[in-house]
Amino acid sequence: MILRTEPAPAPLSGDLTPPGDKSISHRALIFGCLAAGESRIRGLLDSEDIRATAEACRQLGMTARQEDGELVLQGVGEAGLHQPAAPLDMGNSGTAMRLLAGVLAAQDFDSELIGDASLSRRPMRRIVQPLERMGARIDTAEGGTPPLRIRGNPRLRGIEYDSPIASAQVKSCLLLAGLYATGHTSVREPLKSRDHTERMLPAFGVNLRGDCGVRGGSRLKGASVQVPADISSASFFLVAAAMVPGSDLLLREVGLNETRDGILHVLRAMGADLTVHNRRQFGGEEAADLRVRYAGRLEGVDIPPERVPALIDELPVVLALAAVAEGTTRVRGAAELRVKESDRLAVMGRGLSALGVRLREYDDGMDVEGGAIAGGRVDGAGDHRCAMSFAVLGQVADKAVTIDGAANVDTSYPGFVSDLRSTGGRVAVAEDG
Repeated sequence: MILRTEPAPAPLSGDLTPPGDKSISHRALIFGCLAAGESRIRGLLDSEDIRATAEACRQLGMTARQEDGELVLQGVGEAGLHQPAAPLDMGNSGTAMRLLAGVLAAQDFDSELIGDASLSRRPMRRIVQPLERMGARIDTAEGGTPPLRIRGNPRLRGIEYDSPIASAQVKSCLLLAGLYATGHTSVREPLKSRDHTERMLPAFGVNLRGDCGVRGGSRLKGASVQVPADISSASFFLVAAAMVPGSDLLLREVGLNETRDGILHVLRAMGADLTVHNRRQFGGEEAADLRVRYAGRLEGVDIPPERVPALIDELPVVLALAAVAEGTTRVRGAAELRVKESDRLAVMGRGLSALGVRLREYDDGMDVEGGAIAGGRVDGAGDHRCAMSFAVLGQVADKAVTIDGAANVDTSYPGFVSDLRSTGGRVAVAEDG
């Protein structure tokens, strides 16, 4: 799929509720699958990634039905998971693959996790090695990438793990494996990663030990989950309104988990007019309505390594924003971007350069010098966040921007094009060249 943008002809405006949070949606499905009894989920993201997780959970024994705007799940509980009849296809979702690997490693049957071409290049040793310390038996492709061939072992041992990276996927994988292991499992990180798993487990009846630990033998019970709007999806509109002169947008029910709100701090530091309204709780997660108004020229900022975990998924659109900010924006400590759905530093660097932006790329970050944005052609490289970031930047380019490699936008935000157009943005889908 190809996206084509034109400069926005007028200010962006409107009232928009972004789609449900992808990270929380994955966990709600997986936890509901494992739980005894009925779980109800409202606001679940409807995207390719989440549909892949739902289908995997069905193959493992979960049943689901729609009722009064909720997805009602019947989990496997004490009866246990079913051995899947075929490999579980996680599509483009590293979250689903890594979390389910922790669960499946502890079962009394063998299983296999596969994914698309992008996911099949992503590193899995970061979960395989600590799982092997627990007693798991997992084979990967050469280089430690998927597919994951798991020989189940219901006699895993709990561990205390010092993770070399801040990764919610690694942490969540080990905590889920720890629920089935003997003893206590805990994870320590160099910097705190997103904590949706730690917030949601108590809602499903699991008592945490310390900040990030579980006791083996703990079992999940059915629960009700309200999924807030995804701050990562909202970030494209926050940035667009901060860029396009005269804009005034209201984004409703956006999750404001403190381990995910780095984009708000960056926008404010750059000088954006951003206000928070109607704070409330969605289960264990805080949500609010966000209003962003154009405030004039933005200023470049330094984003140090300690800020990166709270905005790791938003960094592509931050780099796009940096391209129009006064001065230079510097990002460091973001090497993790190189092993996402694409090498996001390289993809954004090539695309921004093609649009006339001056930058310097580093192993763990980038310096971006703000200025005018020329039109042209860029490649999203099959990465949904990079493609959407270029579409947002296209709203303030001097002329049209064509974005190749945009098909995977549907993995996280199927309604992105229509939502951007509804606010006054200029973007269209073109299947041909």
